[in-house]
Amino acid sequence: MTTGTSTVKVPPRPRTAALSAGTTALAVFAAVRFVGVLVIALGAWATDRDPLTVLGTSFDSGWYVAITEHGYGRSLAWPHSGAIQSDLAFFPLYPSLMRLTTLLLPVGAAGAGLLVAWGAAAAAAVGIYRVGERVAGARTGVLLVALWGVQPHAVILTAGYTEALLAALAAWSLYALLRERWLWAAGLAVLAGLTRPTGIAVAAAVSVTALCALLARGGHRRPEVWAAGLLAPAGWAAYLLAVGAQRDDLLHGYFAVQDSWGSRFDFGAGAVRTASQVLMGQSGPNAVMTLVVLAVATGLAVLLLLDRAPLPLLVYTAVLLVITLGGAGFFDSKPRFLLPAFPLLLPLAAAMARARPRTAVVVTGVLAGLSCGYGAYLMLVSHVPL
Repeated sequence: MTTGTSTVKVPPRPRTAALSAGTTALAVFAAVRFVGVLVIALGAWATDRDPLTVLGTSFDSGWYVAITEHGYGRSLAWPHSGAIQSDLAFFPLYPSLMRLTTLLLPVGAAGAGLLVAWGAAAAAAVGIYRVGERVAGARTGVLLVALWGVQPHAVILTAGYTEALLAALAAWSLYALLRERWLWAAGLAVLAGLTRPTGIAVAAAVSVTALCALLARGGHRRPEVWAAGLLAPAGWAAYLLAVGAQRDDLLHGYFAVQDSWGSRFDFGAGAVRTASQVLMGQSGPNAVMTLVVLAVATGLAVLLLLDRAPLPLLVYTAVLLVITLGGAGFFDSKPRFLLPAFPLLLPLAAAMARARPRTAVVVTGVLAGLSCGYGAYLMLVSHVPL
C-alpha cells in the first residue's frame, strides 16, 4: 500500500499492459452489471412491468425525472406527520446532465437518467482501477473494480441514482490528488459537491491534502495548491447557499429541507436504535443486510487505516463513513450512501491479489451471483425505499 500521501513505487509497466489491465477491469464490471440489469429486466417482464420504469423511476429516481422534466418546485405533503418533502433536497448536477441528454438524444427523462448513470458507472470503474493500480498495482486495481461491482447494493450503480456519478467524480479526483494534479482534483471536487450532499467528502479530501502539503517542511507553496484547497468545497457550498437564499434562511435553509425528509445528523443515535431492533429480530431483511454492510464497512475502514493508505483516500472514506453512520433516517439507504466509498474495498482487493487467481475468480463469481440476486430483490420485490 502506501505511507502518508506518498504512493509505493510500483515498477513501470508498458503502456499496452496498463491499457489491457484497465480494459479488463472495465469489462469485468460491465459484465457483472449487465447480468444484474438482465436479471431485473427478465423479472420485470415476468411480472408485467417495464424494466425502464423499474430502473429509471423507482423511489428517488422519480424525483430526478420530475426535476428534469419540470425543473425544481415540486413538494410532497404528508398530512399524518405534517412533513413537506421538497425536491430542493436533490442536488442539481445529475438532473442537469439528464436534461442535456434529452436534448441531444431521442430519449425521455427516465432513459436519460439511466444513460447518465451507466456512463458514470463506466467512468467510475476506470477511475477506481487507476486508484487501485496507483496504490497497490494493476492486479489489485482490477480486483478493486470487480469487488465494487459485486456489492449487495451495486444494482444502484445501474439505476437512476446519483451514486455512480459521485463515485466517478470522486475516483478521478482522488487519482488526480495522488498524482498532485491539484486543479484537476479541485475541479472534480466542485462537480462532486453539486452531485450529492456527501460530495463534501471529495472536497474534504482535496482541502485536507492541500493543507498538509502546505504545512509540510519545504512543502508545496505553489498557487495551485492554495487554489485547490480553497476551491474544492465551492460546488457543495454554492448549492446550500442557493437553497438557503430561496428559503430566506441562508445558512440553515438547506438543512431545514433535509430535516423535513427526516434526514439530520444525530451522531448515530438513530442508527443505533434501528440496529438494536434488527438484533432483536424486529426488522425485515433489508435492515438486516444494512446492518451487515455497515459492520463490514467499519471493519474494512480499520484495515484501511492500519494499511496506511494514502491520506486522500483516508479522509474521503472517513467523511463518507461519518456522514452515513451519524445520519438519522433512511436506515435501509445507508449501504447505498456507501457505494462511492470504494477505498474501503482496497484491503480485501489486496488480499485477493495475493491469493491464487482461481480463488479470486471463485470469490468474485459467488459475490456476483449474490449481488445480482439481491439487486433483483431490492428492485422487484422489496417495497422499502432505497
